[in-house]
Amino acid sequence: MSGYPQPPSGYGYGAPPPPQKEQYHQDHHNYQPSPQYATPYAPPSAPYKPDKPPKEGYSSYGAGSGSGGAYPPPPGYASPFASLVPSSFPPGTDPNVVACFQVADQDGSGFIDDKELQRAISSYNQSFSLRTVHLLMYLFTNSNARKIGPKEFTALFYSLQSWRGIFEQFDRDRSGRIDLNELRDALLSLGFAVSPTVLELLVSKFDKTGGHSKAIEYDNFIECCLTVKGLTEKFKEKDVKYSGSATFTYEAFMLTVLPFLIA
Repeated sequence: MSGYPQPPSGYGYGAPPPPQKEQYHQDHHNYQPSPQYATPYAPPSAPYKPDKPPKEGYSSYGAGSGSGGAYPPPPGYASPFASLVPSSFPPGTDPNVVACFQVADQDGSGFIDDKELQRAISSYNQSFSLRTVHLLMYLFTNSNARKIGPKEFTALFYSLQSWRGIFEQFDRDRSGRIDLNELRDALLSLGFAVSPTVLELLVSKFDKTGGHSKAIEYDNFIECCLTVKGLTEKFKEKDVKYSGSATFTYEAFMLTVLPFLIA
């Protein structure tokens, strides 16, 4: 994502991890998420480990009831094909981000579709599969309409910059891929402590070589994080007692899992 405009102060979606012993120079690591686009990930100091619900506010995995790291109230199980509400660019949006959206929005409708988004976020050295694009659109709009407006595009755009920084931080050998151990550390920094079995499944699923290299590249890393994040958010909506277990109806279960399978 080199050459992309940097987010204004107070912006972000996937929060960068805390400083590590070995750091790489990344300008976009320095900003902090604002309440408008508060990080959906739990703080790195508290990975997903259900214990007991917070004393106040809506329970979140690894996030307290205060502003910043806490999850917003869940949207519920609305139709995944619900129509999008027209939006506008948030104040202070980088003009280059606005221009990028406007170039992609060739018909001037105020929305861009999946292929237009794919072209908009791809660069000379990085491309994204339509499946990754579909997951991004689903999680940023909570809809499978496969269109995205200015507000959601802005948050998505800056999030990709943040995730690029996280990927590069944990790609310690600079191979352009992260292996199982590096993925474990990256997910922990985002607040997700998955089991070794789940971790192996993730690497096997998102390894472009079908599991032979035991490592994943950046675009598949994005897809992996989106999947873990999305399923965790859907699960915690039902885990009201913060116990690590939840009860789903058949309909709720299907609506939880299918969007990630058909993206």
